[in-house]
Amino acid sequence: MGLRVRIIPCLLLDGSSLVKTVRFRNPVYIGDPVNTVRIFNELEVDELCLLDIRATKERRPPNFELLEEIASEAYMPLSYGGGIRDADTVGSLLRSGFEKVVINTALLDAPDVIGQAARAYGKQSVVASIDVRKKLFGRQEVLVEAGSRTASADPVAWARRADDLGAGEILLTSIDREGTWSGFDAALISSIARAVSVPVIANGGAGSVGDVGEAVRAGASAVALGSMVVFQGKDLGVLVNFPEPADLDHVTGRTW
Repeated sequence: MGLRVRIIPCLLLDGSSLVKTVRFRNPVYIGDPVNTVRIFNELEVDELCLLDIRATKERRPPNFELLEEIASEAYMPLSYGGGIRDADTVGSLLRSGFEKVVINTALLDAPDVIGQAARAYGKQSVVASIDVRKKLFGRQEVLVEAGSRTASADPVAWARRADDLGAGEILLTSIDREGTWSGFDAALISSIARAVSVPVIANGGAGSVGDVGEAVRAGASAVALGSMVVFQGKDLGVLVNFPEPADLDHVTGRTW
């Protein structure tokens, strides 16, 4: 029997609202996060990931009041990223009802946070978020701060660094694919999955259940979905939804 592949809705917070972006730009309003979490409760999703797309850029901490309300409503494990600068913030988030924290910019600016959090709360609580964009001639670079600042020109080396620092998982996002419905960057997923000892969550580009299977075949241990679970379809209206479990089982070979 194979390991169960987790399928994780990845939701973007902009203030107190949920939004969806395309290539990290042009946020479109989706709805109220608490109500959306209630819908995902009914859909019995594996986990939820919430990322505040402005907290770090605006140099502000997480919105704990909102996050505690979300956690009080959620029946599934939660992860959160945005505005995490120190281990104390990690502890506050975990005490507020979140099982994992997602660390992106601090991997560049305050890398000790990852090790401190892993030692204090267990590495399973720490997810390193790596956002990758293609440059000219096919080269790739890692960006932080919601895609606004360069961190590294070598995604594989950056992923190994996160692994060595103590991250328990890697959330790997292709900026070029994010919100496009064009499928995952399988080559990127494969290169990172082969380079690290921890699970890789593929994010950015899912447009069909078949794309989910492609990410798993490329080496992803879990798959994050954005547009697919908040829109009726490409260029269609908002509709919170989730693929049929049997369809996911078929393309991923996941077991229960």
